[in-house]
Amino acid sequence: MTPTAARRLLSIGAEPLPEAGVHFRVWAPKPRRVELVLEGPSPAVRPLRAEADGYWSASVLEAAPGSLYRFRLDGEGPFPDPASRFQPDGPLGPSQVIDPGAFRWSDDGWRGIRLRGQVLYELHVGTFSPEGTWAGAARRLPEVREIGATCVELLPVADFPGRFGWGYDGVDLFAPSRLYGSPDDFRAFVDAAHALGVGVVLDVVYNHFGPDGCFVDRFSAGYRGGGRATEWGDAVNYDGKGSGPVRAFAAENAAYWVSEFHLDGLRLDATHAIVDDSPEHVVALIARSARAAAAGRDVLVLAENEPQRASMLRPPSQGGLGLDALWNDDFHHSAAAALTGRREAYVLDYRGEPQELISLAKRGFLYQGQRYGWQDRRRGEPALDVPAAAFVASLENHDQLANLPMGRPRLASRPGDWRAMTALFLLAPATPMLFQGQEWGSSTPFRYFADHRGELGDKVRAGRRAQLAQFATAAESLDRVFPDPGDPATFEACRLDWSERARSGPWLALHRDLLRLRREDPVFAAQRADLLDGAVLGPRALVLRFFGSGGDDRLLLLNLGADLELEPVPEPLLAPPAGRAWRALWCSEDPAYGGFGWRPPEDAAGRWRLSGGCAAVLSAGAP
Repeated sequence: MTPTAARRLLSIGAEPLPEAGVHFRVWAPKPRRVELVLEGPSPAVRPLRAEADGYWSASVLEAAPGSLYRFRLDGEGPFPDPASRFQPDGPLGPSQVIDPGAFRWSDDGWRGIRLRGQVLYELHVGTFSPEGTWAGAARRLPEVREIGATCVELLPVADFPGRFGWGYDGVDLFAPSRLYGSPDDFRAFVDAAHALGVGVVLDVVYNHFGPDGCFVDRFSAGYRGGGRATEWGDAVNYDGKGSGPVRAFAAENAAYWVSEFHLDGLRLDATHAIVDDSPEHVVALIARSARAAAAGRDVLVLAENEPQRASMLRPPSQGGLGLDALWNDDFHHSAAAALTGRREAYVLDYRGEPQELISLAKRGFLYQGQRYGWQDRRRGEPALDVPAAAFVASLENHDQLANLPMGRPRLASRPGDWRAMTALFLLAPATPMLFQGQEWGSSTPFRYFADHRGELGDKVRAGRRAQLAQFATAAESLDRVFPDPGDPATFEACRLDWSERARSGPWLALHRDLLRLRREDPVFAAQRADLLDGAVLGPRALVLRFFGSGGDDRLLLLNLGADLELEPVPEPLLAPPAGRAWRALWCSEDPAYGGFGWRPPEDAAGRWRLSGGCAAVLSAGAP
C-alpha cells in the first residue's frame, strides 16, 4: 500500500487529499488497463497505477469534492465506481467525489445505543413523509420520539435504478440513494435523531447485488459465483477464489455506514442466503467491523434469519457470530393467526392459541428444532438461554404488510383484539418494532414496489404474483386486487397520510401509554423472561405474571375470545403475593383508547371475569 493509500478512510473509493486533489483506488483484477475519466465541460482521462492483488490507484490534483468521475476498463465503459459515495444521476451515471468530513456534526456527546430498553420503529424514507426525503423524514422524528420509540430502523438506502423501490436491490452499496437527498442530508437526519435521543439503524443487504444496473462484474468476476445461487440471483462470493477483497468490501461497507454516518447499528437482510465456509464467517466479520468503526460508541447488529439460527447470537468464542438480536417472525405469525383466524402459507404451522403466545413471551422463538410442516423439515436451534431482548417482535413490518393482498394492516378487523394484542406486543420482554404509521392505525397500505422495466419488470410482476398466490384466499382474487409493483401509483399509494395522525388520538394514546408503562414500570422495564411465567385461562385467554422484587409483581391478562367467567380459579399465578392484593393498573378497553369501558377483572369476593377482546394489567399492592 502506498503512503497516500495508508491515510485513506476506506481501502477503495475516491477520497479528497488533505492538501489538494483526490486519491482514487479501485479493485479491478479483471482488466489489464484502468483509466480514470473525469467528467465535465473538459473531460480528462488519467491512467491508474496497478498495485498488488488487483488494485489500481492514482492521486489526481485536478479532482476535488463534487467532481464527477468513472472508470474505463481496457478501453470499455466508462463505468461508475463500485465504492462510489454518491451517484447523483443514478447507478449507471457518473460517481461523485464526496468529502465525508465536510458535515458539521452536533452529536459529540452521543454514545450510541444498547439493546435493552429499545423500541424500534421501521420506516421507508420514500414513503414515510409527504416529501419522501431525508429532510421530510427528519421533520417527523419528534412525533416518533413522542410516542416512546427509541430507534428508527431504515429500509435499505444503497442506490438502485428507477424512481422508487424498497431498496433491497441496491447496486451501489456505498452510495445513499439520490432519491432521498444528498449524503449530507442523510447525515443531517441522523444528527437530528441523535439530538432527540433517537438511534438510527440501517438495513443492509449483503446476500446479493441487485439485478438491474449492477456493473461490479466488469471489474472482477470474483464478486459473484462459485456455483451458488439465492432466490434473488447469484450469491456473493465470500469464500471462493478471489473472495478476500469481496469480504473486505462487505466489512468496509458496514464500517463505512457506522463511521461516516454515525449510525447506531445495522440490520443484516436475509443472512440465511449468505453462504460462507471460511474460518471466520463473513457475518461475524461484518459485525466485528461495524463495532470497531464505532470508536467507543455502542452499536447494535441485528439480522433476519429465516431458519432461526439462534447460535448467531452467541459470541464467536462459543461458536456464534456475535450478533445482538434476530427478527422473530414466529411472533408475527402466531399473532396473525390469533387475530385473523387464517392459517395459510408460512402461517400454516401457527395457531395463535394462548400457549403459543405464552411461549413466545417466555422463550422467544417457537421453533427451536421441531418439525416445521410448511417446509417439511426441522426449523430453528435451541434458544432457551438467549436473553428476551435479543428477539425482535413485530405485529407489522414491511414484508408482512406487503404479503397481504392489498398491503393493508389488519387493524380494521376486531379493534378490541388488536388493542389487546398490542398490549402483549409492547409489554412482553422481547424488543418490539413498530412499522411506520402503526401507532395511529394508519389505513395506508404498504405494498411491494420496484421500478423495473422491460423483461425484468415482467419477471418481477410474475414473481410477486406467485409469492402472493401462496395464500389461498389471495390467489382467488389476485386478478382484481394485485397491485403492479412497477406502477408509480402503487408506490404513491404507500405514502403515509399524516393527516390521519391528528384524527387518531385513541390509537396514539394506546401506544404512548403502553410504551410509558414499559419504560417507567421497573418490572416491565427489566425485560426478564426468566422472571416470567404464564398459564392458559381459556380457549383464547391467558395470564402472564411478571415477578418483581419483594412481591412487586404484575399480571397481564389477555382475552381474545368472548367474556370469560373464571369459577373456580385453580390457577396459582392469579393468587396475589403474600400480604398484597391485585390493583387494576391499565386496560385496553379504556374509553381513552376507543374501548367500551372496563372494570377490574377481580371483584371484592375474589371472582374473576375477563372481558372479551381485552387486555388488563394488574399490580400487587397493599391490601
